[in-house]
Amino acid sequence: MTALLTIESLAVGYGGAPVIASLDLAVEEGTVVALLGANGAGKTTLLRTVSGLITPRGGRILLDGDDLAGVAVEDRARCGLAQVPEGRSVVAELTVEENLQLGALWRHRRRAERRVAVDEMYELFEPLARRRSSAGHQLSGGERQMLALARALVAEPRVLLLDEPSLGLAPRVVAQLLAVIRGTVDRTGLTVLLAEQNVTSALSVADRGVVLGLGEVVADAPAAELAADPALRHAYLGF
Repeated sequence: MTALLTIESLAVGYGGAPVIASLDLAVEEGTVVALLGANGAGKTTLLRTVSGLITPRGGRILLDGDDLAGVAVEDRARCGLAQVPEGRSVVAELTVEENLQLGALWRHRRRAERRVAVDEMYELFEPLARRRSSAGHQLSGGERQMLALARALVAEPRVLLLDEPSLGLAPRVVAQLLAVIRGTVDRTGLTVLLAEQNVTSALSVADRGVVLGLGEVVADAPAAELAADPALRHAYLGF
């Protein structure tokens, strides 16, 4: 299987403090890789560096073999990278429909194409279809997370970077979101790097699990193997 996203000897830090030290990771096309680890392990820092929000101190990030060094955030988005950050980030003043239309502009220039793409999101996320005229600030936490995810998916990215999508949500909503992610991967070949504290949920939809500890990869295994191995669970995942 071909790696679509490749990270080589990545080093990242804030001020004089290193957060990630010489990290290597390959994310195969059409798979979900769950990025696991305790708070402070470097999960969010890694996603923000891949998306271009943080400049690394060393190493390389390759998208389909192309080095992303010096490529601006918006140009990485045009190349097919999309990030859904922690915190259900939507444009609060815009309606659900307007948020989705904004996301669709990245990929679809014609109005008719945008209409089709947005309507597909309403089919995936039925609660959003009922709230299409509601402003972002009027939505529940679960609906805002659905909208944040739908706004990323409507741009048809090649690689989706997801940071803690389950945070603060009811189990039923988490299950719905993860089912959409897994279904989209299986249907379209989307590649997903999922940073998540909810280990059980993440591994239930992932193909591989990668555990970070103090900015280094301490375990990398098929998701089912990682979930079933008591030694790995107790040593790195706390369950």
